[in-house]
Amino acid sequence: MTSRQHRRRVRVWFGEHVIAQYVAEAPLAARYEQAMRRRFAGLKVTNDLLGPLDSTD
Repeated sequence: MTSRQHRRRVRVWFGEHVIAQYVAEAPLAARYEQAMRRRFAGLKVTNDLLGPLDSTD
């Protein structure tokens, strides 16, 4: 595992309100984003970069 993983935040929006939020590494966030786009087809779904996460492992 690398010491710096890039995290992403996926949010599902109902108007200006966030109704679901998920933070994970890029591959998992992409899977979640696609699932939310299918489930909430009429709502806005965003996938934003949060930046690196330092690991002390």
